[in-house]
Amino acid sequence: MLPTQMNAAVMQGFGQPLALRQLPLPVPLADEVLIAVQACGVCHSDLHILDGDTPPFRPITKPELILGHEVVGTVVQRGADVQQLALGQRVGVAWLHWSCGQCEACRDGLENLCRVTSITGLRVDGGYAQYMRAKAAFALPVPEALSNAEAAPLFCAGVTSYRALRNAGVHAGQRVAVVGVGGLGHLAVQIARAMGAEVIALDLAEDKLASARALGAAHALDARAPDTPKAVRALGGAHVAVVTSAARAAYDLALKLLRPGGTLAVVGLPPEPLSFAALQLVGGEFRIVGSSIGTRDDIRATLAMAAAGQLHCHSQQRPLAEVNAVLDDMRAGRISARVVLDLA
Repeated sequence: MLPTQMNAAVMQGFGQPLALRQLPLPVPLADEVLIAVQACGVCHSDLHILDGDTPPFRPITKPELILGHEVVGTVVQRGADVQQLALGQRVGVAWLHWSCGQCEACRDGLENLCRVTSITGLRVDGGYAQYMRAKAAFALPVPEALSNAEAAPLFCAGVTSYRALRNAGVHAGQRVAVVGVGGLGHLAVQIARAMGAEVIALDLAEDKLASARALGAAHALDARAPDTPKAVRALGGAHVAVVTSAARAAYDLALKLLRPGGTLAVVGLPPEPLSFAALQLVGGEFRIVGSSIGTRDDIRATLAMAAAGQLHCHSQQRPLAEVNAVLDDMRAGRISARVVLDLA
C-alpha cells in the first residue's frame, strides 16, 4: 500500500530557503507513472531556478515548485495507458519532462530543443521529494550495473557533457581541452577519453588537476599560468575546447587553445555575455557550438558508457533534510563534484 503523504522540499519564493513539508501523494495521469524517488542529484541549474538569477527561467517557474531533474527511483504506480514500464522497474528522469514529438525540432531528432516542451523541476515538480510523477515515455530504464547515486547525476551532468562533445564532433585521435574540471568537467574528461581523444585538462585548483590526471587526462595545466595557451599550442592545439566552467575568463582562455579550424563548445553559463573579436574567429576559422542538455538517445548512450565502466561520477550523498545546506555550499563554491540527495 502506498502512503497518502510524502516529504518534499518546496520552493517558497525566489532566493528563499526551501521548506520541508508533507504533501499529498501525486496521482499519475493516463500516460504517466508514479516514481518512488531513491536518489536525486543537485544541479547548479536548481540553484539558478531557486535564486531567480536566470531571467528566462523566472516567468515559467511553477509556483511552490519541487526542484530536481537528476532523478532515479522505482515505478510504483502506472497510468491507465502505460504499457512499456513495469511496476518495480528502476528508471531515471531528466530535465526534459516531455516534448511534443510533432514540431520541426522534434521531427529532426532535436527533442531537447522543442519549443513547447515541459521541464522537470521547473515547469513541473521534480525529485526533491519521496515521490514524483513522470511521463512514462520519458522515464528511462537504469542499467543494473549502476547504483542510484552513480546514475542520478548522469541524467543531467553526464548527458550534458556527452552531448557537448558529440555536437563538437569529437573523434578518436583528436586533442580535446576541458576547461574546468568540476562536476561537469570531470565527466567530460572521461567521456572524451572514451571517444578516443587525447585530453588536456585545465583548472585553477591543483586537486582538480590531480583528479583529471587520475581520470586519464594526458595533460593537466594551470589555467592561470600565462604560458598555458603556448603550451597547448606546442602540442598542436586543441581540435575541441569544451568549457564547463561558468566563468567568462574560461572562454577567453579556451579560444586561445584551439588549433586552426578548431571548435569551441559552450556548456558553462557565465552571467555576462561572451565577447570575441571577429578577426580572432575569422583568422582561425573557429566554430562555436552550443549544446543544450540532451535527448533521450543521448541519455541512453551516457548510461551505457557508465554501465560499461568508462564513466564514473564523483559524488557525495546527503539526506533531503540537508538540502538547504547543500545549496548554501553550492553558492559558496564548496562543492567540487556532485551531490546526490538520498531518499531511499
